[in-house]
Amino acid sequence: MSVEEQVIENAKQGKLLTHKCTNCGFLHLSTAYYCLKCGSKGFENVLLPGTGTIATYTIITVAPAGFEKFTPYAFVVMLLDNEKLRISGFMAGISTPADLPVGTKAKITGFDERGIIIEKQ
Repeated sequence: MSVEEQVIENAKQGKLLTHKCTNCGFLHLSTAYYCLKCGSKGFENVLLPGTGTIATYTIITVAPAGFEKFTPYAFVVMLLDNEKLRISGFMAGISTPADLPVGTKAKITGFDERGIIIEKQ
């Protein structure tokens, strides 16, 4: 199974597959090919709970082609609990900033044609 397929399968279970540098321990998204901290190419897989808080987002009301049926939605950046790692994804039903204050607790709940799906906890 490819790394991309592993990321998708874990996201469907509410988890996030990451890579930890075997040299310095720095944590990366699974798409890293070398450590951003020390330059090493050695990694081990680490599975994290897909929970965190909303760091920032953009509300989409005029969607690109193929995404019209999902509007309005937010493209969010979530800071993972207990880590200095951020993941981006889609959150449905967000039409105003009042719907999603920065700092809202959230979790990964799936993966579909939009990418990683994030919902409020």
